[in-house]
Amino acid sequence: MIEILCASFGGSAFGKALNGFDADGKAIPYALGHFFMAINPEGFSGLETFKRTTGAIMREIRSSKVAPGEQRIYLAGEKEFEMIERRKAEGIPVNEALQDDIRKHIKEYDIKGFDFSFL
Repeated sequence: MIEILCASFGGSAFGKALNGFDADGKAIPYALGHFFMAINPEGFSGLETFKRTTGAIMREIRSSKVAPGEQRIYLAGEKEFEMIERRKAEGIPVNEALQDDIRKHIKEYDIKGFDFSFL
């Protein structure tokens, strides 16, 4: 359903066309579409019913059997939220290739006055 809304309303690519390559295997920009919708629960069952039902759904999902090798069940957006909090506290990791690229540009453009102590 989400793909139908994003591709149909946005005029974007869908399915296999979202692989980032043309027919010859050359990298191309994704023709990705987005769709946003705001729904007022008062127009349906009401806000309190929405909250109560949503909470029940979340509790039911969380009480499901955990997959082998996993510690817990995540709801949509929880992993991303935890990563954001971790990045705020610990910083954003910068891989060696990007560090080398930054060092190269610092030297090439004689950049001064910036603290690049992470490099």
